[in-house]
Amino acid sequence: MQYLSQLIFVIVLVVAIYFFINKIKTIRRNIFFGRDQELFDNKTQRWKNMLRVALGQSKMVVRPVAGFFHIVIYVGFVLINIEVLEILIDGVFGTHRVLSFLGPIYNLAIGFFEILAALVFLACIIFLTRRFITRIPRFHSAEMKGWATADATYILIIEMILMAALLKMNAVDQLLQSRSADHYVVAGSFPISQYLTVLFTGFDTSILVIFERVFWWFHILGILFFLNYVPYSKHLHIFLAFPNTWYARLKPAGEFDNMPEITNEVNLMLDPSKADPTMPPPEKFGVNDVTDLNWTSILGAYSCTECGRCTSSCPANITGKKLSPRKIMMDTRDRAEELGKAKDKNGKEFHDGKSLHDYISQEELLACTTCNACVEACPININPLEIIYQMRQYQTLEKSAMPNEWALMNSNIENNQAPWQFSPSDRANWTKEI
Repeated sequence: MQYLSQLIFVIVLVVAIYFFINKIKTIRRNIFFGRDQELFDNKTQRWKNMLRVALGQSKMVVRPVAGFFHIVIYVGFVLINIEVLEILIDGVFGTHRVLSFLGPIYNLAIGFFEILAALVFLACIIFLTRRFITRIPRFHSAEMKGWATADATYILIIEMILMAALLKMNAVDQLLQSRSADHYVVAGSFPISQYLTVLFTGFDTSILVIFERVFWWFHILGILFFLNYVPYSKHLHIFLAFPNTWYARLKPAGEFDNMPEITNEVNLMLDPSKADPTMPPPEKFGVNDVTDLNWTSILGAYSCTECGRCTSSCPANITGKKLSPRKIMMDTRDRAEELGKAKDKNGKEFHDGKSLHDYISQEELLACTTCNACVEACPININPLEIIYQMRQYQTLEKSAMPNEWALMNSNIENNQAPWQFSPSDRANWTKEI
């Protein structure tokens, strides 16, 4: 029977890891629909950014309440997985509390994990309260209807269930230890679950063994389910926050990237000595679809946790405009997913003829003031502005779709080399009266 249990555990583990890896491969493929970039400059600064922002949560604590409880869940998620490592070893080899030979260190660790589990449970309750009782506005904007809100809710509930299963497992385990049940070594410290033993004291030892095994299997199967749920969820940021902060833009926020082809055309007009006459004309200006984006922009879309800090900081959104930087990232991810599924069905060279502009309207793009508030607010350095700016380039340069004021300004720049309706020869006439 013991060997059968181990065999079932190994099969379940292998299947779960197989599906997880396959989904991660698909996401990686979708991310690299974007244009290639060489981003290995200034590695020291990139490592600092990753350690400070992703690992150190430095931008989360700007909003202290949410920041504190997010750190609780984050630390709990990371450290409690050390106990999961022991469960995996026990499942494969048929042991029980295999790391108990560490003695006092093991007891301290189990006690610490229990305190973390209780804090994670409490933090999830607080986040559900903030979302559904105090109803913080950024959690209830238009793009959060349907799956987005359901996903956030599922994550919090799943984490609560997993923490409860862990604590109940430990509660039954310590009762079995106290009864010297076979296979249950005396090990661990239980500062939280000791108060749950009252729920199980009336049961026979044989029934307690069944309870312990049920909670043990429920906990590990829940974790493997959660592992495979994460790639379909906004919770994917727990993995992607690290590469996203490492590859994040290092240039000053107000410095925009010029298209070299446009710069070359300007040089041909104003200073031919600086121009490259051999440079071929561009195939396309700006961004029409996700395949025109830099791959780091798609990485940012998959890294987005949909917290809405960007949107709540956006002056255009605050003043009632349709623009929501969070929606820009969600739409980009949805479009990458849509294109990926089309290619899976029809071949890797297939394109469905759709566009990112089918998701994001011109009204949204034109509302952006390029102030970088969204970039500054993002806890993991996602850059919605880069997508907006490049899509606006496409609308303007490829489709000539722009407000009349912009068209007039561009016409003046083309004809008069300045935004004003004066020829260059008349530009200094105002000085004659001085």
